[in-house]
Amino acid sequence: MFGPLPVFVAIVGLAMLSAGGLAYALLYRRIETENKVGRRIDQIQTRGPVATDVGVRVVDAAKRRKSVQETLKELDEKQRAKNKKSKSPPLSLRLQQAGLSWDRRTFLLFSAGCGIAFAVLAYLLHGPLYAVAALGFAGALGFPRWVINFLRKRRTKKFLNEFANAMDVIVRGVKAGLPLNDCLRIIAAEAAEPVRTEFKHIVEAQALGVTIADACARLPERVPVPESSFFAIVITIQQKAGGNLSEALGNLSRVLRERKKMFGKIKAMSMEAKASAWIIGSLPVIVMGLVYLSSPQYISLLFTDPTGHLILGASALWMFIGIMVMRKMINFDV
Repeated sequence: MFGPLPVFVAIVGLAMLSAGGLAYALLYRRIETENKVGRRIDQIQTRGPVATDVGVRVVDAAKRRKSVQETLKELDEKQRAKNKKSKSPPLSLRLQQAGLSWDRRTFLLFSAGCGIAFAVLAYLLHGPLYAVAALGFAGALGFPRWVINFLRKRRTKKFLNEFANAMDVIVRGVKAGLPLNDCLRIIAAEAAEPVRTEFKHIVEAQALGVTIADACARLPERVPVPESSFFAIVITIQQKAGGNLSEALGNLSRVLRERKKMFGKIKAMSMEAKASAWIIGSLPVIVMGLVYLSSPQYISLLFTDPTGHLILGASALWMFIGIMVMRKMINFDV
């Protein structure tokens, strides 16, 4: 009835209609969603000032989020650089972290004095020349650095014990309406050492024109603990992007107090093991002393015979290894 051309046109038309219907069925949800979004935007635009305020708040929140992200990225890069330096801090910084006002010359004089004292002590005990040299070397290089590390750890422990109280002062002051600068001055005047000295450095830096964020950023250098780094980060973010300072520092104070409680529980639970370690470690020395008092000729061979020197050295080495193993087993990091 129909020629080949009309049939071909009809087939092409039906194929196009089928393709269009299939495409519409597949894209119906997206089209409907876009229509709803368009109608919602039109409704918001017709609301006037309310919609404008909402848009402004959304833009402000986005800007604040972006500012916080940039600040955190910058602080993270600075913290990585500080961590690389903190593994081997310079001598002046280690002396400052130990709470000493020495300079490099004073430390070198102290090291030389310790070396001479140890060498003289070994000489007075009639030790051989190699023992005198070894003790002098250990006294000049090892003992002063051990003293510095001991003072650093003790000062850090005192700082953490008092740092929670300092955070509480800031939290309560901010909630009461006091400026942050006044809270820092209160801590610098009334807190216990070494927190008072560290916050006094912050207040003095502010008096010289340094911003409070930069002044607090120097605190982790003098007290290299995560808590001081967190405090510096919170202050920096609050100064640049705003935020709830009292809530953040309140959480830090609560974490410090909970860690202190946990440390006390662990210390109480490990006291029995520590007492056993002290008894086991001191028992050989006590037995040696009692044997020397009762039979000095019997044990004097350990001090007069070369084989006895070898036995004493090997025994001291094994005792040291055993004490270090027990110390590692009964000490816990909180």
